[in-house]
Amino acid sequence: MTQDTQAGVLGVQKKKSTSAFTRVARFMGIRAITLFFTVVIGVYTTILIANMGGYVDTIMRNDIRERVNQRVAASTANQNISAETRRQMADELIALEEKRLGLNTPFAIRSFRYLTDALQLELGRAQNMVSDNGSRTVRNIILERLPATLLLMGTSQLFLFFFSVFIALTLSRAYGSFWDKMVITLSPTSAAPSWFYGIFFILLFAAVFKILPFGGMVDAPVPDNKFDYILNVLKHLILPASSLIISSLFLSIYNWRTFFLIYSSEDYVDMAKAKGLPSRDIERRYILRPTLPTIITNFALLVIGLWTGAIITETVFLWPGLGRTLFRAIGFFDTPVIVGSTIIYAYLLAITVFLLDFVYVLVDPRVKVGGGK
Repeated sequence: MTQDTQAGVLGVQKKKSTSAFTRVARFMGIRAITLFFTVVIGVYTTILIANMGGYVDTIMRNDIRERVNQRVAASTANQNISAETRRQMADELIALEEKRLGLNTPFAIRSFRYLTDALQLELGRAQNMVSDNGSRTVRNIILERLPATLLLMGTSQLFLFFFSVFIALTLSRAYGSFWDKMVITLSPTSAAPSWFYGIFFILLFAAVFKILPFGGMVDAPVPDNKFDYILNVLKHLILPASSLIISSLFLSIYNWRTFFLIYSSEDYVDMAKAKGLPSRDIERRYILRPTLPTIITNFALLVIGLWTGAIITETVFLWPGLGRTLFRAIGFFDTPVIVGSTIIYAYLLAITVFLLDFVYVLVDPRVKVGGGK
């Protein structure tokens, strides 16, 4: 090969490399901007919904006026004060309370302040809720409840995911067998939500058999010994985790089983069988590997979904997690707590979606970042 030819080949390779880098950089920039705007729209929509378009301000003003009037009437009941003076005192206290909560600023302006602070992860202070140690900081409230949710949701959802995939892969080898038909028959049981199974389990195992606790995360008083404390928590974990698993188990197995059956009927799988390859090699190379992008996507979304908790199930079992905290925040119209939980989940979701595009390239050589050839 001549020097001119070598130079030409190197020039073509360099041009291709530059073109690929430009394509990837452009793709990353566009995707990051798109996801950021999606987060902004989602968080601002949450702010509007949490405040009912500003109607929550009216509810809070009425509640403040009622509480202040009752407090002023009680504190001046035995004093010779005119009604006009009492009214002035009440108006001053009402104005101070509204200023403390920011109600003296129009909602349209405050909504954008909420949005700006949320995007910077400045979660602020809760309006009505407090943590167990008395803190009103939203960050402390969320972090205090996070371990309980991670324990419940992590235990149940990770078990559900891996167990479903394993059983589905096993059933795909035995299509039409008794157990395969059994899973198909039981899949409609997932129509009932987890809290329904939770109430049923409470009635059966707590009320009738009295072998498991009704709810909570630990007995009162709390066991002093660390080992006894762990056993006590695990005992309280059984019912809520079981309700979350049972409510989705058979439908999840059915979905994955159908997914594996589709890939196991491909022509290249039949060709591998005809060559006499072992069944385990066929599953690993020709069935599991093409499905890795879908499996990874489901697993990634499951992991970040742990953040939201199970709102109704945690409430039914009095489980002190983020789901129950969010339920209480909605009831108290505590916008900072609602927005704080939402913005963190939105960022986690956006980052996950952004990174998945690159994970697909690593696990599937057919995928190119940015759709390049």
